[in-house]
Amino acid sequence: MQPAAKAKEGKHKKTRASKIKTEGGGGDADDFDAWMKSRQLIKPDDQLELTEAELGEEVTKVLTPTNTNVVRNLVVFSFKEGEFVPAPLPGNTVTLISFAGNSLHVDSEEARIQIEESDEIGYPLPMPNYSVVEQRETIVDGEEEGEGEGEEDEKSEGGGKPTAADDEEAEEEEDEEGKQTEGGTETEPGADDEDAPAGAPQAAAAPSKKRKLINQFNYCERATLTYVNPKRNVDTQTIPPPRSQFGGTVLQWIIYDSYQEDFEEQQKASGRTSVKGKAKKTFKKKTALAEMLNRKYLRCWQILERMINQNIYDDIGNDYRYWEDPADEFREGEGNLLPLWKFQYEKTKKMNVTEIVFNPAYYDLFAVCFGSHDFLKQPNEGYLCLFTVKNPSFPDYIIQTDCGVMCCDIHPNYPFLIVLGLYDGNVCVYDLRDGCKDPMYVSRGVNCKHGECVWQIRWGPDMSDGEINFFSVSSDGCVFQWILMQNKLWVTTIITLYLENEVADGPDGTKVILKTGGSCLQFHPFDNNVFLVGTECGFIYKCSTLFSSKYLMTYNAHNMSVYRIDFNRFDSNIFVSCSGDWRVKVWEDMRPDPLFIFDLGSAVGDVKWAPYSSTVFAAVTTEGKVHVFDLNVNKYKPICVQAVVPKRKNKLTRIAFNEKLHFIVVGDEKGVTTSLKLSPNLRAMVKPPKKQLYLDQTTLQNAKLEKLLSLVRELPEGAVVADPASTVRS
Repeated sequence: MQPAAKAKEGKHKKTRASKIKTEGGGGDADDFDAWMKSRQLIKPDDQLELTEAELGEEVTKVLTPTNTNVVRNLVVFSFKEGEFVPAPLPGNTVTLISFAGNSLHVDSEEARIQIEESDEIGYPLPMPNYSVVEQRETIVDGEEEGEGEGEEDEKSEGGGKPTAADDEEAEEEEDEEGKQTEGGTETEPGADDEDAPAGAPQAAAAPSKKRKLINQFNYCERATLTYVNPKRNVDTQTIPPPRSQFGGTVLQWIIYDSYQEDFEEQQKASGRTSVKGKAKKTFKKKTALAEMLNRKYLRCWQILERMINQNIYDDIGNDYRYWEDPADEFREGEGNLLPLWKFQYEKTKKMNVTEIVFNPAYYDLFAVCFGSHDFLKQPNEGYLCLFTVKNPSFPDYIIQTDCGVMCCDIHPNYPFLIVLGLYDGNVCVYDLRDGCKDPMYVSRGVNCKHGECVWQIRWGPDMSDGEINFFSVSSDGCVFQWILMQNKLWVTTIITLYLENEVADGPDGTKVILKTGGSCLQFHPFDNNVFLVGTECGFIYKCSTLFSSKYLMTYNAHNMSVYRIDFNRFDSNIFVSCSGDWRVKVWEDMRPDPLFIFDLGSAVGDVKWAPYSSTVFAAVTTEGKVHVFDLNVNKYKPICVQAVVPKRKNKLTRIAFNEKLHFIVVGDEKGVTTSLKLSPNLRAMVKPPKKQLYLDQTTLQNAKLEKLLSLVRELPEGAVVADPASTVRS
């Protein structure tokens, strides 16, 4: 009876397993057929027909990671090397995301060692969807074997029919045994020995199954569904605010009348018509009226003062206009200077004249800076005075500063704007129309100033957006550009002056490039981006405002500090320099050697080209003498040497030519500025040839200078020097 019952139960379970298999597989097969029908290819009518040989031919295609869109011959200019260098190629790999993980590959050596130490591989992940049918078959087979063994044991022990509870417990035990068999776990040896001896050889012969990992990495994923808080909308209905429409024509006087009415209503409501307010308004009106009257009175007194001075210095005024030295007719190649007025201010008697600049719009007005060149005796104040030849007794404008004024410059387009460079490294801008008490702009802060004395300052051309700017050079080795913004000065470093090929060892063993201090600055007359900088070491650097990595040219000019540089008015390639080594040198652009060298026997404080001649320049020395040169007359020595101040008591520091009249102004160390008129031999003009009377003075001056330079330059073979125009007295 028991074998027959077992056979029936086995057939019943096989029938159930086949049903499960049929149910699981039938649906997948139908879905697969439907999917294949949807994937049938539609052949177009014009498709190319290929033979079997052409279809069987193998076409080899090589895929390379090389990016064909990358430019491989791209070069960039290296300012450090001074040449074009190839640009580095970009890589072919594009990293989208990168993060570090803690997973090990199951086939790696480190994973094998970890598995041996822990005797486990890990928990397998759930099986993928395509293995659902195989998993079900494995579970069904395990259930059949487990149920058969359990029924035999129960019937052998109890000998009766199994109950429903016993069937459920047996099925759970069978499931556990099936899972253990599927996972590859080994049973204990004691349990095998207790089983029937007939099954022992079969268990010993069956090999142990190794657990199979679903994923190659030793990790598992877990997900948890959390509770989502419900959302709730709350609406509230309110009463809409009242609205009204208004329209009308609004004009300027209507707006003004409305504001006036509103203001009157506010005044009536407040009732604040106090006597103090009226008194203040009355006082302000009286003060403004008094200032206006004072300006009118001051203007009248200035005119009266000029009339009195013209009467007092009538003889000097006549010499200033009409004097011509008749002795020049008997002195060939020589001239002299006639002293005119002396300009001085009571508070600047013990100060040095540090700069002289003529106003570009008013030829009889010039600015004089007062400071000190003695660093151990610096005054507590400085002055800038604007004198005019119409009133030599007192300056028209006086500006007082907290320290010495070392340099200044007047804007060529706005003659009322004047910029000052101070001894403490600050700069300030004054507007003469608003008075001379407070500056319109002033540099403030440690980072918005020079570290040392400002030696020279120059206005630059207006920028593309109309902003006014100027440049300054200092002993700290920096050239700054200052831009006049709406309410402040914006500073930019144009270039830092480093000595070429001068490297020293720093305190920590590193190499340090040595800096040099700037002493003068001069911009090119036509190219506003090019400027010359004289240094305290005697070098002259040609620089550009467009870049600061290299110098355009380096001139080994002097052995001591370069005091001043000036460009020729007719040929911008020619410039002159002076220094404390007693020498004045004439240079040509991009030539390392000077064209002319003159030794004046003492330190030269300043040198300037004449505005009326291409070959005339003048210099002042510490011996108190003025040297005037005309290279067309004498290329070896000056045509006029005249002492202006005593040699032992005073020294000349600055010189400036008037742009329209033939006189010069020189300054000394005692705060006195002296004007001197040039004799006819010192201001000789060029006479045009008979066949070229139509030529103007500019063309004749250029031809005269070119003839002079051709005698100094090395002429190429076969070159012929053209005849120059002769020089006559004006």
